[in-house]
Amino acid sequence: MDAPNIVVVGGGFAGVEAARGLERSLAPGDARITLVSPTDYQLYLPLLPHVAAGVVTPQSVAPSLRRILRRTELLPGSVIGVDPEAKVCVVRKITGELVDVSYDYLLLTPGSVTRTFDIPGLLDEARGMKTLAQAVCLRDHVIGQLDLAAATSDEAERTARLQFVVVGGGYAGTETAACLQRLTTAAAKRYHPRLDPGLIQWHLVDVAPKLLPELGDRLGASALRMLSERGVRISLKTSVASVTEDKVTLTDGRVLPSRTLVWTAGVAASPLVDSLGAETVRGRILAGPDFKVPGLDGVLALGDAAAVPDLAKGDGSYCVPTAQHAARQGRHAARNVTALLRGQPTTPYRHKDLGLVVDLGGHDAVSKPLGIDLKGVAAQVVARGYHLYALRTGTARFRTGANWLLNAVAGDDFVRTGFLDDREGTLRDFEHTDMYLTREEVTARVRG
Repeated sequence: MDAPNIVVVGGGFAGVEAARGLERSLAPGDARITLVSPTDYQLYLPLLPHVAAGVVTPQSVAPSLRRILRRTELLPGSVIGVDPEAKVCVVRKITGELVDVSYDYLLLTPGSVTRTFDIPGLLDEARGMKTLAQAVCLRDHVIGQLDLAAATSDEAERTARLQFVVVGGGYAGTETAACLQRLTTAAAKRYHPRLDPGLIQWHLVDVAPKLLPELGDRLGASALRMLSERGVRISLKTSVASVTEDKVTLTDGRVLPSRTLVWTAGVAASPLVDSLGAETVRGRILAGPDFKVPGLDGVLALGDAAAVPDLAKGDGSYCVPTAQHAARQGRHAARNVTALLRGQPTTPYRHKDLGLVVDLGGHDAVSKPLGIDLKGVAAQVVARGYHLYALRTGTARFRTGANWLLNAVAGDDFVRTGFLDDREGTLRDFEHTDMYLTREEVTARVRG
């Protein structure tokens, strides 16, 4: 008989850790492992702000899947629909061809997309920070705004080009604003003597009443103070009402002349979830403590797209969509699939929080390892040490560490690559949420 086929959907933290775990626990003849991913690398999302700021190179945070996985078959493409009854995934390969892939066990780890709202102009004007291309494109755009501001004689245009708005007071938004604020300030001082650095304004906007609430009041206040002292203008209990090419209107009535809006206001589960017809919790597919999806034979869901009970809290809540949870769930899911193949019972996922780290660039950082509040250089050491530990290959760790050292010694290089000059770099350009099939379309294709 053929070995059972285990299909892993997505090459993020959960999917890659699951595939690695399966390779370790199963012999080559025990099962076939197939990983479906549109990219051939595992993106280390927490360091995207460093890529946008030019502190680390893109390849440093994108370790090759072929270095990480040895026996897993890589299928370049995206799963755009699943028929759980027929046990078939519909895959759109990177060539555009649609193929049906059968599975015995399906590990659903499609991740998340940027959460957006029905705000006029948002999809066409805002830029995201979910992909490597978005980070590189944002860097080019920001440096370009400085060049254009220095070249124009129109004061109104200069003002708009030197005002930057970041929406989202979580990790992604706070680190993006912090790292890019350092970049623009240093660039103006060193290479744009005609520009007044005081004209450069960074705004961090969030609808929540506190910055980085996950860190607690003390560290959140420390981060707010660090950013405020550097000139970042923080507006809490505020969001965006509308956005156009040259202005951002906030819900408090202010109109900011700006040509840069970075949108990091949370994530939503991949639209793939909708094709399964399973029960969801706030858009995330409901899974049991062992990741099994009720009513779907052989399907396990984990990572950002799954609502997995948080047994460590014991209050009926679900695990928050973080890289730390995704990686741990991936390893645990591999053990559970191995148990299923061997006729053994599965075990529930329970985690112990390692803490939180927020790198604000330079010597500024706040961290909470194992419940201990740290800030400044000590927090920076913990944050960067954790990132090096979490990167999946020695090559990626060496490159990242070398990048940090070189940046500390030689400073920044303010160079635009120009690779994506033909794209605006907006959410509409990169968030391909319209490629997924509906449940009815999947059924019609698979069952004729």
